[in-house]
Amino acid sequence: MTVKAPRAWQRMLSGRRLDLLDPSPLDVEIGDIAHGLARVARWNGQTSGDHAFSVAQHSLVVEDIFRRLDGASPEECLMALLHDAPEYVIGDMISPFKSVVGGGYKAVEKRLEAAIHLRFGLPPHPSRELKDRIKKADRIAAYFEASELAGFSATEAQKFFGRPRGITKGMLLINPLPAIEAQRLFCERFDALEVLRRTS
Repeated sequence: MTVKAPRAWQRMLSGRRLDLLDPSPLDVEIGDIAHGLARVARWNGQTSGDHAFSVAQHSLVVEDIFRRLDGASPEECLMALLHDAPEYVIGDMISPFKSVVGGGYKAVEKRLEAAIHLRFGLPPHPSRELKDRIKKADRIAAYFEASELAGFSATEAQKFFGRPRGITKGMLLINPLPAIEAQRLFCERFDALEVLRRTS
């Protein structure tokens, strides 16, 4: 007799109940994603300023950089905006700890990514080429976050993330925002990209 794994339900403010181990696209709502990401702190909260630098704000910065670098399609920009979306329910872990935790975390993350993408009519996962382009924008964002907010010297940030070319901090929304503002801007950008997808 096989024993089923226990369900890992997360109740959302929208009223949805998401099974973290077997997520359904039908239980994914953009409002829940924006709310959660706006309250998850990057860098384990170890940033300067009156507010945490949220994953929602980071996602906006990554999508902005991605668009500037690539002149990408609205669908690709939407995938860049949602690149950390699973963290709305599983939180943000720094990369060294992710590698210690191992494959279990990555498997849950991939299932959530697929459910989120399918909910919004996107491919379950980005292609390798698109993933690499989004990662490039992500590393540029990390450089500015590290050097401007997380206490890294410019030399340290360059060592870990590389030195950005063609992007300056003045172009980006780096000052940490209140959660409610990051949530609002995330939803607005999502809606704008959805309109662009329908009309392009």
